[in-house]
Amino acid sequence: MKKVFNLFDFNQKVNYKTEILAGLTVAMTMIPESLSFAILAGFPPLVGLYGAFIMGLITAIFGGRPGLVSGGAGATVVVLIALMNSHGLDYVFAAVALAGVIQLIVGVFKLGKFIRLVPQPVMFGFVNGLAVIIFMAQLEQFKTVINGEVSWITGMPFLIMASLVALTIAIILILPKFTKAIPASLVAILVVFGIVLGFDIDTKQVVDIASVSGTLPPFHIPEIPFTLETLQIILPYGLIMAAVGLTEGLLTLNLVDEITKTKGNSNRECLAQGTANIANGFFYGMGGCPMLAQTLVNLSSGSRARLSGIIAALTILVIILVGAPVIELLPMAALTGVMIMVAIGTFEWTSFRAFTKMPKHDIFVMLVVTIITIVMHNLALAVLIGVIISALVFAWESAKRIRARKRIDENGVKYYELYGPLFFGSTAAFAEKFDVENDPEEVVIDFAESKITDMSAIDAVNKITERYQKEGKKIHLKHLSSDCRRLLHNADKIIDVNIIEDPTYKVVSDSY
Repeated sequence: MKKVFNLFDFNQKVNYKTEILAGLTVAMTMIPESLSFAILAGFPPLVGLYGAFIMGLITAIFGGRPGLVSGGAGATVVVLIALMNSHGLDYVFAAVALAGVIQLIVGVFKLGKFIRLVPQPVMFGFVNGLAVIIFMAQLEQFKTVINGEVSWITGMPFLIMASLVALTIAIILILPKFTKAIPASLVAILVVFGIVLGFDIDTKQVVDIASVSGTLPPFHIPEIPFTLETLQIILPYGLIMAAVGLTEGLLTLNLVDEITKTKGNSNRECLAQGTANIANGFFYGMGGCPMLAQTLVNLSSGSRARLSGIIAALTILVIILVGAPVIELLPMAALTGVMIMVAIGTFEWTSFRAFTKMPKHDIFVMLVVTIITIVMHNLALAVLIGVIISALVFAWESAKRIRARKRIDENGVKYYELYGPLFFGSTAAFAEKFDVENDPEEVVIDFAESKITDMSAIDAVNKITERYQKEGKKIHLKHLSSDCRRLLHNADKIIDVNIIEDPTYKVVSDSY
């Protein structure tokens, strides 16, 4: 039986050495990503580190399960790029806080379970679209502004930038073949950093994007007009960020459940995410959600408790307080290389292999979600459209499954033995099964292998009984389940379900 963890895991044995080392490793992998995602969105780099610290600490303590690592994730940051470009940082903070409120509501009303409604092709498309967005954003680092105009860098600056990016990628690819004791992305950044400083190479650095000051996260109420117009601006972004964060988070939580053979709490994860994002909105953070790559690093380092997440968050805070001057000197080429590898690692390459095995409609859904994600940068809308298309396809396929076996017994009674669900999509096929004019005087519709599921199905049953009544023939409904009978009986006030031999109690019992 799966073990359910309590809030602070007081009854769980903790390997402190393993947890501390895992936390330090996670922090080292989160820092470059947090900086890169912040710069990607046009935020001050420190906003990314604040987001990683606040998200990491709150969710590590109060989250849905041990081992899950949260921070400033690309999935949520990408959502905020358009808002940052159009209205500025304070509107972003307001949207992040609003997203947290929405996530709290989802947790309070225990709606986290609905993440199960997201089909795999939708997730393939969502993740692949996100990977493409992250990759394309890195190309911006190969541009510069000259006389107010944006243009591609050329000549020696381009060769230096490209070479350093290539070196970063090479280290990340090659180092794990020799050792996994130290995060390859961290080693790559340090090596490139050392080369740039040692040879005094002139290349773009973090300080060229924005200054990083090492202070505690300051309390900051977003400086925005508290009007209905402002709400109309930030609400769509808040909804999208909340939906994307919960989607990413709960899917990551389910993955950790499978890896650790334990069970987390999805609703508590919603509450923790919401609380962390509200704190981000008022303490200068960019918000976020659980991060799959860092979570896998944490688990592969042996962590099974909450302590590693707490250590990772506190490590980031220490680096903010005393390491700001160093962070400002980090070469952008190193961060760009790390993010390119993040994009490559995020992309679901297995989706290509699945092309030959997946049904055509699943391939269509995956491509639609990918395209919407890339073109509109609207991850929640892409997922929603994908779910709707998948649901319609499911309804269509289910509608084709209803069929009827027909037979006449020795007494001349004709039986229609139905198979498959009777719902809005299958009512037309259901009606075509019956030969009312040529059927004998007594007919039995057997629902032993079928089920009435909605109002459209009730209406279909009503219409077929009316057709037999007009022909003066008797009809029986047999083997209706208790919930089907209840559904029909409750519908009497809306629809007259005509059962010929019993006009007062409109539904015949199970026995014929």
